[in-house]
Amino acid sequence: MTSLIQQLINQGYLKTPEIISAFRRIKREDFTIPELKHEAEQNYPLSIGYQQTISQPLTVAFMLELLDPHKGHTILDVGSGSGWTTALLSEIVGEDGNVYALERIPELTEFGEDNTRKYNFVASKRAVFITGDGSKGLKEKAPFDRIHVAAAAPKVPKDLCDQLKIGGKLVIPEGADMQNIVLIEKVDKHELRRQEFPGFAFVPLVSDKK
Repeated sequence: MTSLIQQLINQGYLKTPEIISAFRRIKREDFTIPELKHEAEQNYPLSIGYQQTISQPLTVAFMLELLDPHKGHTILDVGSGSGWTTALLSEIVGEDGNVYALERIPELTEFGEDNTRKYNFVASKRAVFITGDGSKGLKEKAPFDRIHVAAAAPKVPKDLCDQLKIGGKLVIPEGADMQNIVLIEKVDKHELRRQEFPGFAFVPLVSDKK
C-alpha cells in the first residue's frame, strides 16, 4: 500500500511519523476477506461480511491523526471489525500499551483476532478482543487514554465519555446518512471539548439498549 500511503501523506491526511510507520508495517491486505485481497490497496471501504466493512484508508488516517495515540497508551477500539485499526493502534502504543478491541458480532471478533495474530499482538496480550455492546464501552478496563469508534452513533454515548481519562480523547462518527467525525477531549471531570468534521459515511453503531 506504499503508493496509497504516499498519496495520503501528500494530501495531508497522514502526518505523524508513528502513524505513518504503523500504516507501512500493518498491511491492510492481512485484514480483508480472501476474495477482496486484490483490492486492499484501494482507497475505499471493503466488505468483511455481516453488513460491515474494513474502513477507507483515508478515513482511518484522518481519525487516527485526530486521536493522537502514543506509546504506553491504553486504548479502546469500538467496532473493531477486521482488526486493522486495532493492529495499527497496537503497533503505535508499543510493548507498554494495550488495545481493547470491542466488537458486537462474535464472528467478527474472531475474524479480527485471527487477523491481528499475524502481528503477534494477540499472543503478547497487547491486543485483547472482546464481544460486547460498543455503546457501553468497557467499564472494567477504564479509564482509557484514547477511545476510537468505527461506527456511527446517533449521539456520542455518555458511557464512552465517562470512561475517558482526564486529558483523554474520543474520536467517533455521529449522525445518520452522512456523518460528522467528532473529536471529544476530556478537559476535566465535568468539561468536554468538542470539534466536528463533516462529510463522512459509516455503518451504524448498534446498541443492545432498547
